[in-house]
Amino acid sequence: MEPALGPRVQRAVFTPQWSHVNDPKRLVQGLRAWLVGRGVAIHRGEVSDIISNASVAPLSVALRSGGHVTADKVVIAAGAWSGILARRLGNRVLLESERGYNATLPNPGIVLQRQLIFAERKFVATPLSCGLRIGGAAEFGGLQAAPNFKRSQTLVELAHLYLPALRTQGGTNWAGHRPTTPDSLPVIGRAPYRENVFYAFGHGHLGLTQAATTGRLVSELVFARPTSIDMTPFGIERFS
Repeated sequence: MEPALGPRVQRAVFTPQWSHVNDPKRLVQGLRAWLVGRGVAIHRGEVSDIISNASVAPLSVALRSGGHVTADKVVIAAGAWSGILARRLGNRVLLESERGYNATLPNPGIVLQRQLIFAERKFVATPLSCGLRIGGAAEFGGLQAAPNFKRSQTLVELAHLYLPALRTQGGTNWAGHRPTTPDSLPVIGRAPYRENVFYAFGHGHLGLTQAATTGRLVSELVFARPTSIDMTPFGIERFS
């Protein structure tokens, strides 16, 4: 099934029900175009604060550039940076950046038909439209520390052990922030004592997987409809 694998691989588990997105950037661009086509206005800027004088008053979303956006309701879905905004609103949350690394090889010299997970060595090889991505690692380095791209290169070296014909030259290194909670559950729900602020963050390694369900739950909360599931386990109150 995967001839590029070398003799080091003796056994594997085949999971046909699993899949992956071939082009994550194209998916996000498609969602953005769908929204804009339906009249959604997109403002770009780094949010520095959320200001409200009362629990139900209009909110002012302050931007670091000096501008602001006024809104009746706000959803905080800022990934690993969400904890900063939650604390500004007086809510305690245990959220850490679990940093991950990868390298994308545009001309890998091999072809994979599916994503391969090398459980013993804790890395993944994923065929994408832009090349072969070798990713993994879990590093608790916070939001400010500079990335250590030696980790990306180590992952590529590991992949070469299992994929002996792999061309490792010309790769692009990348590091990102997974928003991780101690109990591995996301934070989804209304902010305590505020009727117009909602949380949707902390999905760890499963942001894309859980995105559609999270969107449905948040829409139910925002429009005051009964939620599809019990939201108690996901409330930020569990950290208070």
